[in-house]
Amino acid sequence: MQQPFDRAAEDLGNAIHLEHVNVQVPDQRLATLFYVAGIGLTRDPYLMVSDSNMWVNAGRSQFHLPSGRPQVLRGHTAIVIAGRQALLQRLAAVAPKLESTAFSYREHNDHVEAICPWGNRLRCYEPDAGRFGRIALGMPYVEFEVPRGTAEAISRFYPEIMGIPASVANGDGVVARAQVGKDQYLQFRETDQAQGEFDGHHVQIYITDFSGPYRRLRQRNLVSREDNQYQYRFCDIVDPRDGRHLFTVEHEVRSATHPMYLRPLVNRNPAQTNRTFANGYDQAPWAMDRTNMTDERTLVRIATSSAIPATRRHASFPAPSVRYSTRGLLPKLGVLQPAAVEDARRRARRSRTQGPALDDRCRFCRPPA
Repeated sequence: MQQPFDRAAEDLGNAIHLEHVNVQVPDQRLATLFYVAGIGLTRDPYLMVSDSNMWVNAGRSQFHLPSGRPQVLRGHTAIVIAGRQALLQRLAAVAPKLESTAFSYREHNDHVEAICPWGNRLRCYEPDAGRFGRIALGMPYVEFEVPRGTAEAISRFYPEIMGIPASVANGDGVVARAQVGKDQYLQFRETDQAQGEFDGHHVQIYITDFSGPYRRLRQRNLVSREDNQYQYRFCDIVDPRDGRHLFTVEHEVRSATHPMYLRPLVNRNPAQTNRTFANGYDQAPWAMDRTNMTDERTLVRIATSSAIPATRRHASFPAPSVRYSTRGLLPKLGVLQPAAVEDARRRARRSRTQGPALDDRCRFCRPPA
C-alpha cells in the first residue's frame, strides 16, 4: 500500500507542551494593565485570584506573575495574537498609566515589540500558519540570549539529556532550537552582548519520559529542586561531552500525568466591550481552522466569529438563516486587511439575500461531494 503521509512531520520528541513562563513582578496592578488590558490576554479566573500572584492565559499557555522583586528574562517571549491595530490601540490606551516605568512598545515589519513595566520583552505576531502552525493565540517560543560559542553544545544537551529534538540554524545569527511542544520551541540565540546574572525566572514544560532525563540530570548533579511526585527542576545547561557550563535558566519539568496537564484555559475576546457586546462572542479561539488555516479568509472568520453578532450559529461557519451586521463594526476591529474586510462584507451581503455559499457552510451542512 502506498504511504502518502509524512509521519515524521508529527513527531514531537519527549517534550509535549510549553505551558508557562514565570517572572516575579512587584506590582500586580501594573502587571494587569500590561498583560491583560494592554496585550489583551486573560487572567485565569480559577487559580491565583488574590493579590500575591496572577496567572495570565495566552491560548493554552500562561504567564505566571507572583509578587516579588522583579525578574527579567534574558531574551524575549513570543506571543501570537490576532489584530495588530487593535493591539496598538490597547497599548496606547494603557501607556499614560505606565509612565515612569520601563514600559514601551514599537512596531516592526512582522511584529509589535512590547516591553513590560520591568523590562520583560514580548514580541507579538499575527497568526501565520507557515511560521507558527495552527496557533491563533498562544506562545510559540521563548528565546534566550546566550554567549558566543554555546549554541552547538546546547543543541546536544536537549537530545542527549532531555530526549528533546534540537538543531542549530546559522542564518540570522546562530540559534539553537529545542522543540518543546507542537509548534513550540526554546530558542538560544548567540550574542556578544554581556548578560546579567540569572535572577530566578523559569519556564515550564511537560515531558513523557519523566524518569529518564531525571536520572541523567542527577548523574550530573543538575537537579536543583524536588517539588513533588510529578515535578522537578533544573537550572544549568551543560555540554554533555565535558560538563562545561553553557547557560542558566530554571526549567520546571512536569510529567504528562501531572494533575494540571492541559487543563482548559479561558481566553477572552479582547474586542468584546460593553458598547459592542454580543452574546456568545466572549471567547477567543486559540487554534486556526485546520482545513483552511492558510487561507486569508480564516483570519476573517476568527475575527468576525468573535465580534459580529448573529441570530443563530452552527459549528464554526454560518448557516443559511444567519444575519450579519457588519456596518461600522469590522473597521473597529482593526485586525483585517482591506481586501479581507471587503470579502467579509460581500459574503455578509450575500447571506442576507441568498444564504452563504456552499464552501462557507460548516462541514455538517455541506452536501456530500
